[in-house]
Amino acid sequence: MKAKIGIIGSGIVGQTLAAGFLKYGYEVMIGSRDLTKLADWKSKASEGGSIGSFAEAAEFGDIIVLATKGTAALEALQLAGKANLSDKTIIDTTNPIADTAPENGVLNFFSELNDSLMERLQNAYQEANFVKAFNSIGSSVMINPDFGVEKPTMFICGNSLKAKDEVTEICSLFGFEAMDMGTVEAARAIEPLCMLWCIPGFRENKWNHAFRLLKG
Repeated sequence: MKAKIGIIGSGIVGQTLAAGFLKYGYEVMIGSRDLTKLADWKSKASEGGSIGSFAEAAEFGDIIVLATKGTAALEALQLAGKANLSDKTIIDTTNPIADTAPENGVLNFFSELNDSLMERLQNAYQEANFVKAFNSIGSSVMINPDFGVEKPTMFICGNSLKAKDEVTEICSLFGFEAMDMGTVEAARAIEPLCMLWCIPGFRENKWNHAFRLLKG
């Protein structure tokens, strides 16, 4: 039986990943503070799609996707409830993007070079198994993108090998080659890839691209 997916966050990333999971036969619940935001999504979702609060989505999911703004991530997890997160894999799509405008196309982060948002989340919820993924790709190319070449790379990291195995399987299903970069500290390098990915978009309105790690 496939794992049930609980998604914390009702924005475009959460809805896009929810559609991807539904496409492959998963049961999905999206959590939101305002369920009216999801009325259109719910009307179009298949039978396996449902909506609820953050706590209900977290309780529902065997695997949880955290898909909020970085500035709202800790509060969203608090609303989800610590007991509902314990021992679960949490796919962390968030980035520490500050609430200030980009500078010449470069996003501003509220984290420092030797710190990451994922480390803060893992430290706050030590019994959960965070895996960074889907933070350095746009929603329009998150599910089975076709660039006419090899699969793009999805850089992941986290402390739990089991959780990373689960996320690797999902990445493969969604059309990516997962590249395990190690433990939670690697998020210090993975999160800034969001900055790099966004520069062509902000500067030239080009958003249809992805990263690929070439290996010799």
